[in-house]
Amino acid sequence: MKKSTETKKPAKNPKGKTLVGILTGSPNDLPTVVKVRDTLSELGIASEIVVASAHRTPDKVIAYIDRAHKEGVQVLIGCAGVAAHLAGVIAGHTRLPVIGLPLSGGVMSGLDALLSTVQMPPGVPVATVAVDGAKNAAMLAARILALQDPAIDQALEAAAKRERARYEQTADEALAKFSAK
Repeated sequence: MKKSTETKKPAKNPKGKTLVGILTGSPNDLPTVVKVRDTLSELGIASEIVVASAHRTPDKVIAYIDRAHKEGVQVLIGCAGVAAHLAGVIAGHTRLPVIGLPLSGGVMSGLDALLSTVQMPPGVPVATVAVDGAKNAAMLAARILALQDPAIDQALEAAAKRERARYEQTADEALAKFSAK
Protein backbone atom coordinates (compact mmCIF):
# COMPACT_ATOMS: atom_id res chain seq x y z
CA MET A 1 0.00 0.00 0.00
CA LYS A 2 1.29 3.44 -0.88
CA LYS A 3 1.35 5.84 2.05
CA SER A 4 0.31 8.77 -0.15
CA THR A 5 -3.02 7.13 -1.03
CA GLU A 6 -3.67 5.93 2.51
CA THR A 7 -3.67 9.27 4.26
CA LYS A 8 -2.70 12.91 4.20
CA LYS A 9 -1.57 13.61 7.74
CA PRO A 10 -1.85 17.07 9.22
CA ALA A 11 1.00 18.38 11.30
CA LYS A 12 1.54 16.24 14.38
CA ASN A 13 0.25 17.43 17.72
CA PRO A 14 2.80 18.81 20.19
CA LYS A 15 3.25 15.35 21.70
CA GLY A 16 4.19 14.09 18.25
CA LYS A 17 1.65 11.35 17.71
CA THR A 18 -1.51 10.60 15.84
CA LEU A 19 -4.42 10.62 18.29
CA VAL A 20 -7.34 9.58 16.08
CA GLY A 21 -7.40 6.70 13.65
CA ILE A 22 -10.07 6.96 10.97
CA LEU A 23 -10.88 3.74 9.15
CA THR A 24 -13.15 3.61 6.14
CA GLY A 25 -14.42 0.53 4.38
CA SER A 26 -14.11 1.84 0.83
CA PRO A 27 -12.10 4.39 -1.14
CA ASN A 28 -15.48 5.57 -2.51
CA ASP A 29 -16.24 6.98 0.95
CA LEU A 30 -13.20 9.26 1.12
CA PRO A 31 -15.00 12.49 0.08
CA THR A 32 -17.07 12.26 3.29
CA VAL A 33 -14.36 10.75 5.48
CA VAL A 34 -11.87 13.51 4.65
CA LYS A 35 -14.25 15.93 6.40
CA VAL A 36 -13.54 14.09 9.67
CA ARG A 37 -9.80 14.56 9.22
CA ASP A 38 -10.21 18.21 8.20
CA THR A 39 -12.31 19.03 11.28
CA LEU A 40 -9.79 17.31 13.56
CA SER A 41 -6.97 19.20 11.87
CA GLU A 42 -8.77 22.52 12.47
CA LEU A 43 -8.76 21.61 16.18
CA GLY A 44 -5.05 20.77 16.11
CA ILE A 45 -5.59 17.02 16.43
CA ALA A 46 -3.39 14.71 14.39
CA SER A 47 -5.24 11.90 12.65
CA GLU A 48 -4.80 9.42 9.85
CA ILE A 49 -7.15 7.79 7.37
CA VAL A 50 -6.83 4.12 6.47
CA VAL A 51 -8.95 2.29 3.90
CA ALA A 52 -9.68 -1.14 5.39
CA SER A 53 -12.87 -3.15 4.96
CA ALA A 54 -14.44 -5.33 7.64
CA HIS A 55 -15.45 -7.76 4.88
CA ARG A 56 -12.82 -7.48 2.15
CA THR A 57 -9.67 -6.87 4.22
CA PRO A 58 -10.43 -7.89 7.83
CA ASP A 59 -6.79 -8.76 8.53
CA LYS A 60 -5.81 -5.20 7.56
CA VAL A 61 -8.38 -3.84 10.04
CA ILE A 62 -6.96 -5.96 12.88
CA ALA A 63 -3.37 -5.09 11.93
CA TYR A 64 -4.21 -1.39 12.01
CA ILE A 65 -5.86 -1.69 15.43
CA ASP A 66 -2.73 -3.44 16.77
CA ARG A 67 -0.49 -0.74 15.30
CA ALA A 68 -2.74 2.03 16.63
CA HIS A 69 -2.48 0.65 20.16
CA LYS A 70 1.31 0.50 19.95
CA GLU A 71 1.58 4.03 18.55
CA GLY A 72 -0.70 5.67 21.13
CA VAL A 73 -3.82 6.35 19.09
CA GLN A 74 -6.56 7.28 21.57
CA VAL A 75 -9.82 7.16 19.58
CA LEU A 76 -10.88 5.15 16.54
CA ILE A 77 -13.57 6.13 14.06
CA GLY A 78 -15.11 3.49 11.80
CA CYS A 79 -16.78 4.87 8.67
CA ALA A 80 -18.85 2.55 6.51
CA GLY A 81 -22.02 2.32 4.50
CA VAL A 82 -24.55 -0.39 3.61
CA ALA A 83 -23.86 -3.34 5.99
CA ALA A 84 -21.54 -1.04 8.02
CA HIS A 85 -19.88 -3.64 10.22
CA LEU A 86 -16.54 -1.81 10.39
CA ALA A 87 -17.10 0.10 13.64
CA GLY A 88 -18.39 -3.05 15.33
CA VAL A 89 -15.40 -5.09 14.19
CA ILE A 90 -13.11 -2.37 15.50
CA ALA A 91 -14.95 -2.27 18.84
CA GLY A 92 -14.72 -6.05 19.11
CA HIS A 93 -10.92 -5.87 18.92
CA THR A 94 -10.07 -2.88 21.14
CA ARG A 95 -10.81 -1.17 24.44
CA LEU A 96 -10.29 2.26 22.90
CA PRO A 97 -13.34 4.48 22.36
CA VAL A 98 -14.90 3.72 18.97
CA ILE A 99 -17.11 6.14 17.07
CA GLY A 100 -19.23 4.83 14.22
CA LEU A 101 -19.89 7.06 11.24
CA PRO A 102 -22.60 5.46 9.10
CA LEU A 103 -22.41 6.57 5.49
CA SER A 104 -25.21 7.11 2.98
CA GLY A 105 -25.58 5.12 -0.17
CA GLY A 106 -27.17 1.89 -1.20
CA VAL A 107 -30.88 1.27 -1.56
CA MET A 108 -31.70 2.52 1.95
CA SER A 109 -29.76 5.82 1.72
CA GLY A 110 -27.79 5.15 4.90
CA LEU A 111 -30.55 3.80 7.14
CA ASP A 112 -29.08 0.30 6.83
CA ALA A 113 -25.64 1.65 7.79
CA LEU A 114 -27.10 3.55 10.75
CA LEU A 115 -28.87 0.50 12.11
CA SER A 116 -25.83 -1.75 11.57
CA THR A 117 -23.62 0.71 13.43
CA VAL A 118 -25.88 1.55 16.35
CA GLN A 119 -27.21 -1.96 17.12
CA MET A 120 -24.23 -3.41 18.97
CA PRO A 121 -24.33 -6.29 21.46
CA PRO A 122 -23.88 -5.57 25.18
CA GLY A 123 -20.24 -5.00 26.08
CA VAL A 124 -19.18 -3.91 22.58
CA PRO A 125 -20.05 -0.20 22.55
CA VAL A 126 -19.90 2.03 19.50
CA ALA A 127 -20.83 5.69 19.91
CA THR A 128 -22.74 6.43 16.72
CA VAL A 129 -23.29 9.76 14.99
CA ALA A 130 -25.75 10.67 12.24
CA VAL A 131 -25.54 9.32 8.70
CA ASP A 132 -22.75 11.28 6.98
CA GLY A 133 -22.16 13.13 10.28
CA ALA A 134 -18.44 13.59 9.64
CA LYS A 135 -18.13 16.80 11.64
CA ASN A 136 -19.91 15.31 14.65
CA ALA A 137 -17.67 12.22 14.55
CA ALA A 138 -14.64 14.51 14.70
CA MET A 139 -16.13 16.71 17.41
CA LEU A 140 -17.00 13.68 19.56
CA ALA A 141 -13.46 12.35 19.20
CA ALA A 142 -12.16 15.79 20.21
CA ARG A 143 -14.43 15.88 23.27
CA ILE A 144 -13.11 12.49 24.36
CA LEU A 145 -9.52 13.69 23.95
CA ALA A 146 -10.29 16.99 25.69
CA LEU A 147 -10.93 15.11 28.93
CA GLN A 148 -7.15 14.71 29.22
CA ASP A 149 -5.86 17.59 27.08
CA PRO A 150 -6.61 21.23 28.02
CA ALA A 151 -5.35 22.51 24.64
CA ILE A 152 -7.98 20.44 22.82
CA ASP A 153 -10.62 21.64 25.27
CA GLN A 154 -9.65 25.25 24.47
CA ALA A 155 -9.79 24.52 20.74
CA LEU A 156 -13.30 23.10 21.18
CA GLU A 157 -14.36 26.18 23.12
CA ALA A 158 -13.04 28.47 20.38
CA ALA A 159 -14.81 26.40 17.69
CA ALA A 160 -18.09 26.63 19.62
CA LYS A 161 -17.73 30.42 19.86
CA ARG A 162 -17.14 30.67 16.11
CA GLU A 163 -20.20 28.52 15.43
CA ARG A 164 -22.38 30.61 17.75
CA ALA A 165 -21.18 33.80 16.03
CA ARG A 166 -22.62 32.52 12.75
CA TYR A 167 -26.07 32.64 14.34
CA GLU A 168 -25.69 36.11 15.83
CA GLN A 169 -25.84 37.80 12.44
CA THR A 170 -29.03 39.09 10.90
CA ALA A 171 -30.72 37.30 8.02
CA ASP A 172 -29.70 40.15 5.71
CA GLU A 173 -26.04 39.79 6.73
CA ALA A 174 -26.15 36.06 6.09
CA LEU A 175 -27.85 36.51 2.71
CA ALA A 176 -25.25 39.09 1.69
CA LYS A 177 -22.52 36.49 2.24
CA PHE A 178 -24.35 34.03 -0.02
CA SER A 179 -24.81 36.54 -2.83
CA ALA A 180 -21.13 37.56 -2.60
CA LYS A 181 -20.12 34.02 -3.52
